[in-house]
Amino acid sequence: MGRRYYCDYCDRSFQDNMHNRKKHLNGVQHHRAKKAWFDHFRDSGAILYDEQAKKPCRKFLQKGFCDFGPNCRFSHMSEEELYNLKRLVEDERRHKEDSEDTFMPDRSIEEWLSRREKKQLALTSKGDPKTEEDSEEGQTQSDILQQLLSIPDLPPSLLPPPPGGWKVKVDSEWG
Repeated sequence: MGRRYYCDYCDRSFQDNMHNRKKHLNGVQHHRAKKAWFDHFRDSGAILYDEQAKKPCRKFLQKGFCDFGPNCRFSHMSEEELYNLKRLVEDERRHKEDSEDTFMPDRSIEEWLSRREKKQLALTSKGDPKTEEDSEEGQTQSDILQQLLSIPDLPPSLLPPPPGGWKVKVDSEWG
């Protein structure tokens, strides 16, 4: 029977020889499948930019489907989907800025503290009440890495302190 070539993008196999492989790799179906595969990994900012540049597809809006599918040059996204995508892009941008803010080796601690204080003032001026416990501890719940909290069974040394702080018994003996 001979060797067979399997294309991951198209999810099909055929007899492996130079003519068949070249014909397949230059085919329209292969190019569409390859584009769809790589579009799956595009970042949401690029998708939002492309979708905002397109006009809405009339056929998709009227009938709920389009003959061209993902190859259509018009947008198949509703206003709600575009709004959700825009919010996702903003959240990603904000998260990226926060992560860059937490680790910058060339910046001093004083700069970081002053920037953090300005952020806290901006939050409190927007009407986000700040509790006394947060101001006393100097650490809010948002400062704790969310990735760390998602790990199950963390040792007590890595868990955040309880809201009221650690309870210390007065009559405890050490040693």
